[in-house]
Amino acid sequence: MMEKNITNKPENSSWLKIKLLQFIGFILIIAAFYLLFSIYFFDYEDYGNPYASVKEEKIIWFYYIGSWFNGASEYWLGKFNWAIPFVPFIIGYKLLKKDNLNNFFIRLLLLLISIIFICSSLNNLNVEAGKIGGIASFLIIELIQYLDFIKYISFINYAFLFIGLVIYVYSVGIKFIIYPNILVLTFKALKIILTKSFLVVKNTLKKLISPKNTYKRANTKKNISKRKKPYLGKRSEYERQKELDLNTSETNIFKLPHLDLLEEPKVTKAFKNNDEHLDNTARMLESVLDDFGIRGEIGRIQSGPVVTRYELEPAPGVRSSRVIGLSDDIARSMSAISTRVAVVPGRNAIGIELPNEDRETVYLREIISSKAFEKNFELPLALGRDIAGNPIIADLAKMPHLLVAGTTGSGKSVAVNAMIISMLYNLDPKRLKFIMIDPKMLELSVYEDIPHLLHPVVTEPRKAIVALKWAVKEMNNRYRLMSELGVRNIYTYNNKITKSIEKGQILTKTYQTGFDPDTGKPKTEKHELETEILPNIVVVIDEMADLMITAGREIEVSIQALAQKARAAGIHLIVATQRPSVDVITGTIKANLPTRISFQVTSKIDSRTILGEQGAEQLLGKGDMLFMESASQVQRIHGPFVTDAEVDKVSSFLRNLGSPNYIFEITSEESDEEYKNENDKSLDPLFDQAVDLISREQKASTSFLQRHLQIGYNRAARIIDVMEAEKMISPASQTGKREVLINQKN
Repeated sequence: MMEKNITNKPENSSWLKIKLLQFIGFILIIAAFYLLFSIYFFDYEDYGNPYASVKEEKIIWFYYIGSWFNGASEYWLGKFNWAIPFVPFIIGYKLLKKDNLNNFFIRLLLLLISIIFICSSLNNLNVEAGKIGGIASFLIIELIQYLDFIKYISFINYAFLFIGLVIYVYSVGIKFIIYPNILVLTFKALKIILTKSFLVVKNTLKKLISPKNTYKRANTKKNISKRKKPYLGKRSEYERQKELDLNTSETNIFKLPHLDLLEEPKVTKAFKNNDEHLDNTARMLESVLDDFGIRGEIGRIQSGPVVTRYELEPAPGVRSSRVIGLSDDIARSMSAISTRVAVVPGRNAIGIELPNEDRETVYLREIISSKAFEKNFELPLALGRDIAGNPIIADLAKMPHLLVAGTTGSGKSVAVNAMIISMLYNLDPKRLKFIMIDPKMLELSVYEDIPHLLHPVVTEPRKAIVALKWAVKEMNNRYRLMSELGVRNIYTYNNKITKSIEKGQILTKTYQTGFDPDTGKPKTEKHELETEILPNIVVVIDEMADLMITAGREIEVSIQALAQKARAAGIHLIVATQRPSVDVITGTIKANLPTRISFQVTSKIDSRTILGEQGAEQLLGKGDMLFMESASQVQRIHGPFVTDAEVDKVSSFLRNLGSPNYIFEITSEESDEEYKNENDKSLDPLFDQAVDLISREQKASTSFLQRHLQIGYNRAARIIDVMEAEKMISPASQTGKREVLINQKN
């Protein structure tokens, strides 16, 4: 009997526990109906404010508690407060049915998470969601804006609402037939969302340490649709006000051209390349690449004035040459005019460049007025804008020579005009001179008679050859002057001359002329050096092919000599051709002109002839170019558009400031027959003027006559020889100095 009582005691306690839980479940069900009844039927205006003080002396507690719950729940949860009564109802129902409450605390945590998700979504959908909804909505929107997913706000709201409802149903323990499937799909969706979010955060962290000229995909809109107003640099304002004396006349003053001569950039409509369009194109491009067996993901996107570059991050094992070889197939699949594919330097990415639907025009004025043009360039060349839209300014003095090639209509001549104008906007005639060779007689004739010209525009191929030979002689003469002063380049030479002029010093160099017979000590003599600033000389050849047909070997030799040695002497070449074949761009010319620009060409062979690689055949024309500086990586640039009216305005402005000092000896073909008798002074009409000059200045040298009479080296040397034969000057000493034996009286 005793055993029986002992064994039944646990059963009695278990029975009491079950009954107690069932009673609690019954109370919870009644409480649930009471709370639901309170929400819909009790007025919380009197007692419902949870923070208001109750002043009534007699309170009906049944009504007060319901009203207080109604007000508090609506204050914190808004319209979602109706879901609260379901929690005690489900728990009470499970207790009555003797069901176990598995993972109670986990379900309670999930319930809180579901409330946050649902309230934040309702608040974003303009449904009253209480204090919790407002706070959660604010935090979630801040996170979305940080990740730049603001355009997906509607989708995210509905996704959060759906996920919150699913978690709510799971947490309170409601069972449906389709619920397991919904749960599986929901967790799969959560897995995808978390994976994509991780990739977005990873790419965002990469971009925080990446160069400023690269943009993440979701941030390209501000770089596409919004054009920055051209910045008018301080240097431009200063230079336009700076007055410079002109060599031609003491009364003339020289001002650099002002920006009003150039056309203002036109305000164009916003690009169709918004964020959504770029993302759709990127996904489509990934699909096209996948069709060809190329695995990878589109990372960064750079949208410029003409093209957009999608950077493919290939999967391990994907060869870049395979992707580059698919450029034509990618263009066909993407319905694009052309596609250029190239490796992005310094990164594990392959750039796929697709043309924009709305092409933007790049204007020269916005390049010249940009901050980049304010940098200290000796010979600035405004090349245009890169893929990211940044202005590109190159320095011809550092190149030091440039080869430009492209088919007819590709924008080659416009680019050459932009380069010339950009130098004219920065340098006065004392610092810059041009020798322009234009066998076509069309492109460069508009610059006739501007003060920067050393000679009228050369249009005859034979005279062009002589002009190049003169440039070689001038180069050698400059090297002689620099060696006398002990400097290595023209810029150091000019700085030294300028400082001596400012201080009023006379530069001299001491030479040993022999030995004293009495003492045996060396005899020295001081030789006065010339103190004249040497300007940069830019030789512009608009059509190389015509010259190569006339005298290819002579042209090649002259260009080779200038390209190899003329940099330090301040003489630079800009050579342009519309026939980029191997008989025009020979191996010698190509080897000595490492800086090259290629516009659109007809074949891959022409592209390799110019740049050494393919890609120029995929350009879009109208100023679209590939720029290779000193055998470095090729850069795609969109050149500025310059109208004929703009070129004419700038040229007319410069012509009104003064006339040029032409040196006609540059193209004079002096033959032996012209000077058969070097002692006959009547053969040279400038002989009397030269005699008057040396007798007045008491100085005699070939370079002295060259500068003052504006003649060539050969002619000045012959005049000096005639003067020496006539006993007007002494023979040259060991230092090259001559003594003047006449004066103005005799």
